[in-house]
Amino acid sequence: MKTFLIIGLGNPGRQYADTRHNAGFMAADALAARLGAAFAPWTKAEAAYLKTDYEGDTVYVLKPNTFMNLSGKAAAAFANFYKIPPRNILVIFDDMSLPLGIVRMRGGGGAGGQNGMKNIIELMGTQDIARVRIGIGPRPDFFEGRDFVLSKFTAAERAVLKPALDRAAAAALDFVKSGIDIAMNKANIN
Repeated sequence: MKTFLIIGLGNPGRQYADTRHNAGFMAADALAARLGAAFAPWTKAEAAYLKTDYEGDTVYVLKPNTFMNLSGKAAAAFANFYKIPPRNILVIFDDMSLPLGIVRMRGGGGAGGQNGMKNIIELMGTQDIARVRIGIGPRPDFFEGRDFVLSKFTAAERAVLKPALDRAAAAALDFVKSGIDIAMNKANIN
């Protein structure tokens, strides 16, 4: 039996609930729905989490409530507390360099300009953490990056985003069940 940690990145609070930067939170919610589990506060750090069994393994899903740029604080504290090695951690977040609805998964690497992932890499001391990026772009020329990621999805955009959130949740479960290589081959087809 192994223990896995799936981390969805976003910003806490109602004012950020439907923003592009919260695609990771939305994917974590889609994953929770698939698992039939609900989030509860994690009192040792600012985060919400759930715990469930999947295919004989223990799976935690975490939503840090420290705001995006400080996501590593809760993520590292949780991983350290439950002794979850980086090879069993997957982070899900938005990527404005990918077109809306595209999902890309990889086994490690740099943060790619995503500050939440950058903070996780810094505080965990490794780039060898799997990740799923959910496309929210492209950013229109008239938008600054910060304003774009904090803008809300339109109804038409949400219709494109929903299947991507489902694919991200499926990729997380494939990661747990079959490992990063098989999960990447399935997730990176769109």
